[in-house]
Amino acid sequence: MGHRPEGSRMSGRLLVLELTTIEVSHLIAITEQFLELVGDTGSSRDPAVARLVPDAYPDDPDASGDFRRLTSGDLLDRRAADARTLLGTLAQHGPVPAVADLDERTAMRPLTVTLDTEESAAWLRTLAALRLVLASRMGIVDEDDDPVDDPRAVLYDWLGQRLDALVAAVGPA
Repeated sequence: MGHRPEGSRMSGRLLVLELTTIEVSHLIAITEQFLELVGDTGSSRDPAVARLVPDAYPDDPDASGDFRRLTSGDLLDRRAADARTLLGTLAQHGPVPAVADLDERTAMRPLTVTLDTEESAAWLRTLAALRLVLASRMGIVDEDDDPVDDPRAVLYDWLGQRLDALVAAVGPA
């Protein structure tokens, strides 16, 4: 049997995640911000949104523009649906306090989230999209870019670690 990263494991067709309350609180906050971003029809010129809707024809700007115009609404709607699925799975435990309202003991309290196959896929797509948006905001274009001085780098790295753990957990055993 393959090695499963700490904090996530497959159980039958379910994925079991173990997160701290503060992680859940942060994830809720950034996912809600993401929903606002993809739901804002005026954000279509935002470079972060453009990164979520990549060029279909990189060598043909006109065809790419047409394709984006025809498909971006549906793609962003699917991204929003995935984000709402992620939020719904985090709501299994009831309301989670905002980060500012957490004391040290409550912040570190573990929460277990159970995901089925479809929910796991929605989490994977949402974490990847959150990371893309953050990368765009931080000026990360490729894996060699390393904005260690940017305070958002911690969140970017955390999202990458969670994404890697989920990919490994849902992959072949």
